[in-house]
Amino acid sequence: MSGSSQKFIARNRAPRVQIEYDVELYGSNKKMQIPFVMGVMADLSGKPAEPLAPVADRKFLEIDVDNFDERLKSMKPRVAFAVPNTLTGEGNLSVDITFENMSDFSPEAVAKKVGALNNLLEARTQLKDLLTYMDGKVGAEELLGNVLKNPELLKSLAAAPKPADKPAE
Repeated sequence: MSGSSQKFIARNRAPRVQIEYDVELYGSNKKMQIPFVMGVMADLSGKPAEPLAPVADRKFLEIDVDNFDERLKSMKPRVAFAVPNTLTGEGNLSVDITFENMSDFSPEAVAKKVGALNNLLEARTQLKDLLTYMDGKVGAEELLGNVLKNPELLKSLAAAPKPADKPAE
């Protein structure tokens, strides 16, 4: 089968927007099609940290699936606001997030960028790791129960350096 995929699409599925006009060319009428091109001018950066360039100085940018994350990063969309602190029930929680790609909009990525929520997310991850580690280990649950009942042992464990901490050389 000869022909490109673009020609296959053109034959089997017409474009959504077709603009045609009649033109007289060298004495004969002819139908011409023009492509549909749309330009959008909008402030999509939310609350920018730096002031935006004047509208007269802005240029149209082509955005497609291949360069979307790059364009998103260059726009530096940002949100900054305060929300009620439902974690402690006291005051407000300050939220200031700059998005760099589409995955930054996921709940986990948003939680990682808010300090108090990031701490909870890390604790959740550590508890999941502990549960995975304990699964199938005989006596692990009993050992953990003994550790939790002994306040002196808990204090010494809390004071011990964490695996991520590196001793000074």
